[in-house]
Amino acid sequence: MTWINTILILLSACLAVFWQTAFHGVRHLLGAQIDLLPALMVYASLSAGFTSVVLLAVCGGLWFDSLSANPLGVSVLPLLLVGVALYSSRDLILRSQTFARFFLGFTASIAVPFLALILLLTTSQRPLLGWGTLWQFVVMGVAGGIAAPLYFELFGWLLRLLGPAEMSETSFRSDREIRRGR
Repeated sequence: MTWINTILILLSACLAVFWQTAFHGVRHLLGAQIDLLPALMVYASLSAGFTSVVLLAVCGGLWFDSLSANPLGVSVLPLLLVGVALYSSRDLILRSQTFARFFLGFTASIAVPFLALILLLTTSQRPLLGWGTLWQFVVMGVAGGIAAPLYFELFGWLLRLLGPAEMSETSFRSDREIRRGR
């Protein structure tokens, strides 16, 4: 079951990165490019194993960087830091609550680009910064906040569809006879 979840996570990361780079309608409409990988990292860190978190950070970060203007590997460390932080405190988080999922998606979608921006500034890159950057953070945060609960619902449905059927078997069988004797 965990490998099905890991494969679905990596497949959706590949599709999310492809969608972000191939379809520009959302970017032209909102004036900012949304990033779906942090919301997916929220799902992976709260519902999957540590291997899935690391694989998503490495593969998703490299896929994202290879199709963007970022230097290769810049997005891996921020995704990994957010994923490990959420994974280490997953027992304390109310992961079944939609508001908590929204808030975690919002926070992760702001933290990952902010950490990537810090990495770019420390590596002597010169990203464009201005008032538009604040708007981009707001749009990415709201989009990630909306996407995180949707990922939980989508993966729940896919795992019910593709996973093994759950049998509700009790210890009492109706055809069992109880013999009492001396």
